[in-house]
Amino acid sequence: MTPREQTEQIEASTLCKEASLSMRTRGRRIPQAKCPVRTEYQRDRDRIIHSNAFLRLKHKTQVYLIPTGDHYRTRMTHTLEVAQIARTITRALRLNEDLAEAIALGHDLGHTPFGHAGEAILNELSPTGFKHYLQSVRVVDYIEKQGKGLNLTYEVRNGIACHTNQMAKTREGYIVRLADRIAYINHDIEDSIRAGIIQTKQLPPYPVKILGKTKSERITTVVSSLIANGSVEIKMDSDIQKAQDELHTWMYDNVYKNPIAKAEENKAKLLIEKLYNYFYKNPDKMPDEYKIITEKFTKEQAVCDYVAGMTDGYAINLFNNLFIPKGWSK
Repeated sequence: MTPREQTEQIEASTLCKEASLSMRTRGRRIPQAKCPVRTEYQRDRDRIIHSNAFLRLKHKTQVYLIPTGDHYRTRMTHTLEVAQIARTITRALRLNEDLAEAIALGHDLGHTPFGHAGEAILNELSPTGFKHYLQSVRVVDYIEKQGKGLNLTYEVRNGIACHTNQMAKTREGYIVRLADRIAYINHDIEDSIRAGIIQTKQLPPYPVKILGKTKSERITTVVSSLIANGSVEIKMDSDIQKAQDELHTWMYDNVYKNPIAKAEENKAKLLIEKLYNYFYKNPDKMPDEYKIITEKFTKEQAVCDYVAGMTDGYAINLFNNLFIPKGWSK
């Protein structure tokens, strides 16, 4: 018996009946021999961690564009916090922790430079629109590994695609969707206080009373409620759900739409628009793997994929090289 088979037996004997067992996966887009050591979901997790798109997350905006402070979240640290929360919930409910971790680590692979500002402008520019959660699936299916993709399992790909506004086919996928919101509400509060955009005393009283005053208290309250309600129907207690929703709305009104917090976003959108239009007119200037995408899909799709994959710093440097005159150096 291989190590993978031993782990599969442990899953079957210890996980709850609602769990997604790795031995029962619906499989991969391209059939592939199984790893003797890792389960299918563990293998997906490793493929995501070692992908180029995952590495780039450390230089992509979460909320505050390219901050100079050391302790602001990036898209990478957000992803890690989502994975930690999802793993805690799935482990306690005896669901498949490996599946939840893989989905969480891959859920934002398709995010643009400059966060949702980049997503918004690419949605305007692309003839087919742009949604980061669908782009994350494109990354793992068609962009990584020189266009070969990561060939992930159905359950991981479905969880990634559904992490924003759809119901995943697995409970693990739905938990990642909840963990994503739990993570970003609370770490964005912390970053916004650090940035001077809001103060702790401004937080709405009902969520503070129900969920707690600190990030740790709030996350613990919500996670504990989800766990207490069991694995049959993944939900929070009604008062906790109400408080969570109120805090989410408050963050949109006071942070995500705050003109001070968003002051640089129009510049970021203009930068991305200029890059998109440049490479649309000069597709031969893109790296070779995106020329392959042009042949397989369309020029518009290839340009969108290329620009969406850039980090904040890379996009800025490329813009400067293409559009800002350089001083004479001799």
